[in-house]
Amino acid sequence: MTTTDHYPQVRRILLPLAMSVFGVVGSFGAANNGQFDRRPADWFMVLLILKGSLSLYWLRTHLIPVLWATVVSTLIYMLMQYPYGPVIFPFIIAVFTTIRLGHRLVGWSALAALYIGHVGGRMVLGINEDGVYQILLVGFFFVLLGTISELFRAHRERVTASERTRREAELRQASEERLRIAQELHDVVAHHISLINVQASTALHLADRQPEQAAPALAAIKDASKEALVELRAIVGILRQADESAPRQPVAGLDRLDHLVSRTSMAGLEVHTVIHGESRPLPTGLDRAAFRIIQESLTNVVRHAKATTATVRIQYGEESLVVQVDDNGQSLAGAPTEGNGIVGMRERATALGGTLATTRTPVGGLRVVATLPLVGQANV
Repeated sequence: MTTTDHYPQVRRILLPLAMSVFGVVGSFGAANNGQFDRRPADWFMVLLILKGSLSLYWLRTHLIPVLWATVVSTLIYMLMQYPYGPVIFPFIIAVFTTIRLGHRLVGWSALAALYIGHVGGRMVLGINEDGVYQILLVGFFFVLLGTISELFRAHRERVTASERTRREAELRQASEERLRIAQELHDVVAHHISLINVQASTALHLADRQPEQAAPALAAIKDASKEALVELRAIVGILRQADESAPRQPVAGLDRLDHLVSRTSMAGLEVHTVIHGESRPLPTGLDRAAFRIIQESLTNVVRHAKATTATVRIQYGEESLVVQVDDNGQSLAGAPTEGNGIVGMRERATALGGTLATTRTPVGGLRVVATLPLVGQANV
């Protein structure tokens, strides 16, 4: 048994023992302190005290039965006119715990039962030594006990609700982080594997006929796979949340656009870049989203469009950043089909409060336009 498990068990035993000793000693002390008009202390008085006190041992596991056990023992003690003493303390503890844990109706019912039983029992038994003032004072004490218990219950519920809200926020944040990492993995893997696939096909085609020209394609495969491994290790490092000595790439952003265009061009796709407006630093999240949207768009062109050229246009506005990627792929009837890649790009744009649309170009290729608002973006 660990120390953490041991202490609650010790407290569970100490409470009823302490109440038993306190109740017996206090009641005998009250009997010897001039309460000669009360019933003398005897074995049955001790039995009633021990019954209420020792039942507290099961307070955590059998709350309601323990509560009513203290009601019965306290009521019998009071009606038998034993000396006034600390016999009511186990009842106070049981009522307080019951209401604090949310069993409000049961707790107030126990208060009412003991009060009505005490007042009614004295009337039936002809015990009229206490006046109206004492009866009202007992009633006020019971109401005060219930009110204090309610205040502690309300505080406990507020703390519990706050803790639940915090846990839900943590789970939601973790879920959003998992989604972001999943998007990063998809973009990294899809882009580099597509480039590797194209270059491998080229190398296989040239291996027999023009082996000397296959070397650049193999070199491109080596570079693309190396870069993919570095990015994957960086993402896995985030998942592990541990420091490591492996080299890490900086966060992907538009400052790596030239590198992306160069890599894509090696796969046989001629890529042109057009910048409108003054290039300037962007919030990290928006900068990463814009880069990944361009990367995924070019990946789709390499994999599906059978295009020879693509144009990347970036427009820096006062309130938004507009990213547009066009290709000269084959003309297809109808609206472009949206696969997982386009869905992922749209999710990136939507997460930043922006939009993403896909249409056909005049020559039949695919056009991807993402509008990302600059206002209200946190630099994370």
